[in-house]
Amino acid sequence: MCRVLAYIGPEIPLESLLLEPENSLVNQSLDPELHPHLQLAGWGFGAWSEHLLKPEEPFLYHRPKAAFYDDNAEGIIPSLQASTLLAHVRASGYHAGVVQTDENCHPFTFDETPWIIAQNGALPHWRLLQRELLQHCEDRYLNQMRGTTDTEFLFALLLSLLEGDSDDDVKQGFEKMLKVIVEAMKKLDLAALTKLKIALVTPNRIIGVNYGCGHEGETDVKGDWKKLRPSAPGKDDMALSMLLEPMYVLTGKNFQDYKRSYEVDACPAGEATSAIFASEPLTEEGEEWLEIKFGEMVALERKDETISIKVSKLDV
Repeated sequence: MCRVLAYIGPEIPLESLLLEPENSLVNQSLDPELHPHLQLAGWGFGAWSEHLLKPEEPFLYHRPKAAFYDDNAEGIIPSLQASTLLAHVRASGYHAGVVQTDENCHPFTFDETPWIIAQNGALPHWRLLQRELLQHCEDRYLNQMRGTTDTEFLFALLLSLLEGDSDDDVKQGFEKMLKVIVEAMKKLDLAALTKLKIALVTPNRIIGVNYGCGHEGETDVKGDWKKLRPSAPGKDDMALSMLLEPMYVLTGKNFQDYKRSYEVDACPAGEATSAIFASEPLTEEGEEWLEIKFGEMVALERKDETISIKVSKLDV
């Protein structure tokens, strides 16, 4: 499965987020804690820093090879720091339908939007579903698509449905997106388990969404993801477990004081100065991580050097 990591907070060296921790995002591509598979299909990140020549734009890096084999990473990353980061390692099957190029590595960005996006999930049959979904997409976003991934198409679809960039606008956009997807599935008889664990990031803001639908297109999926997990890979129970498992948020301060670790001085929103949104808890003190359960959205924002957090239930 893909891995996602997003950060907002004081400017810190990128290597402390991507390279140095024992379970860094790069190492997760080789040895993730919660999943048995390697992530070999590429990786990338987008970062904002006031020290860049264009601080209003994300510095984007993509490489279509396994992150732990990327010989450029240790040469480039130690020279960078950031206050906002979205990073991703890509997992996909090895077959003729999978194209491994820079253009298919997350995160994705388009002109005319402040957001970048990365996903741990998949929209099955998305090429066929386009017969119904393209009517909801604006040309200005479709014309910017460069790759062949469902995530880039979902980005175009989501942006076309947004009526603004506020938390409420984005929430409503995600709700509309799943509704039109499910409607298209039913009309074309293409219902399938759809896992959408998405990070949408812009400077000093992270919006994380954990939702989707079950094998029959139902959105009120229930079950204990931990009890379902022991099923063999490729089985329905394993797929359902990965659909239902949480995403995770950690808020705190003094991140820079803990070397080679994702630890912070944990504290609640309002006191925290930094936040991490991730596919799995990245410290041994797992109880400090807030679970973003299936069907929920979290909105994190850094303003006046402190973090606000809002978790809401998606109406789908």
